[in-house]
Order: sequence, then structure tokens, then C-alpha cells
Amino acid sequence: MSFLKDIYHLFFPKVCVNCNSQLHDNENTLCLSCNFELPLTEFTNEENNKVEKAFYGRIKVEFATSLLFYSHGSITQKLIYQLKYYKDQSVGTYLGEWLGKELAESKRFPKIDCIVPVPLHPKKMRKRGYNQLTKFGEAISETIDVPFIENVLIRKSTSQTQTKKNRFERWKNVIEIFDVTNRSVFDSKHILLIDDVITTGATLEACTLELLKSKNVKISIATMAFTE
Repeated sequence: MSFLKDIYHLFFPKVCVNCNSQLHDNENTLCLSCNFELPLTEFTNEENNKVEKAFYGRIKVEFATSLLFYSHGSITQKLIYQLKYYKDQSVGTYLGEWLGKELAESKRFPKIDCIVPVPLHPKKMRKRGYNQLTKFGEAISETIDVPFIENVLIRKSTSQTQTKKNRFERWKNVIEIFDVTNRSVFDSKHILLIDDVITTGATLEACTLELLKSKNVKISIATMAFTE
């Protein structure tokens, strides 16, 4: 099996998502040089960080963090585009393992009962073929040893693209488009809600409001990236 893998990589070498240099055996997704250039937020160990402040006065969040800063043309943007639009799900695993280790080592991180992804609408799921958060969530789940629960929080209707909307327009665009198929699944649970990029937080706010309809629920939030 190892021989076949070596032959495959001889003809189809793994390359860095950012600079396209060939990866060594001990490198994954990014080369060592690009890996060092990642704009880490270090929010996981920062109380009252920018992600937590983004939800002040909107929803009650126990804990919130993002792994990377997101900006146009950055390595972070390239990673997430590779995951969402080029079907490279190894990026989700890569970021999930990294964030999972941060969470496992953090003294601030509370006890979590399950991990829940922001869902895709079935039409978009069929078009893309996967939720970009699945591998991300599974990797966090394996690292911190809590269940990853998909298909209970669902998107019941489509929304227009959020790209050029302001905060209020984004909130209006997503409010009441989510549902929970079995609320008892989340009763008395501390949920880690995950997403790819936080811009205004409108989607995460809408999901949280729906999840809080279960009994005695607590919500924490973790994302791949945060837009300043």
C-alpha cells in the first residue's frame, strides 16, 4: 500500500495550497514556510476577545474563538477557498486538528458536550457535494473527544449571498431560516457551534437563537477565521 502511495505521489505530488511548492513527507496542506506565516489570532486563551465581543448584547455565548485572521488575498483566504470551491477537504481536517489542539490545551475552554456545524441548504449541499465544515468538525471532535452531530440543526430555506450585505441586512437575510429536527438531542447540552468565517456573526446568531430553544442549552462558538 505504501509503495502504491509513493507511486501516486511521484506522478501527482502534494503541493502547498499557498505557494504551490512541493510538500515534503512531514508537511501537510501548507509548506513549513507558509505555515509560519499563518495569521493566528490566539483568541483561544484571550478573555473577552474580538469574537466574544462581536456577540455582546446579541446572544449569550459562553466562549468564542477563531483560529486565523481573514483578509483579502491572505493565506487564510486561499485555504478556505481551496476547501469550499476546490473540494480539498484535507484543509478542513488540517484546520480542525490545529484548533482542536488549541482548545484541548486552553485553560479557558469549558467542557463541551457536542459539536454542531452551521448547516448548508440541501440544494447547495447537492451542488457542492459536501459541507465544508464536516471535516473541520470531525477533526475537532476526534481531538477533544466529544461527539460531532450533523443533520439535527438544519437550514430550512435558502438565503441570498451575504457577501455585499451590511450587518443588519445579513441578520435579516438569515433570521428564521434554521430549524432543529429533534430538540431533545440538545437538552442540557453545552454545544460548540462551528463555522468557517465570522464577518458580522449574523449566521451564527441565527443558529444560536434556534439552538437555545432546547432546554437548558449553553452555546460556545469556534470558527476557522475572523474578519476584522
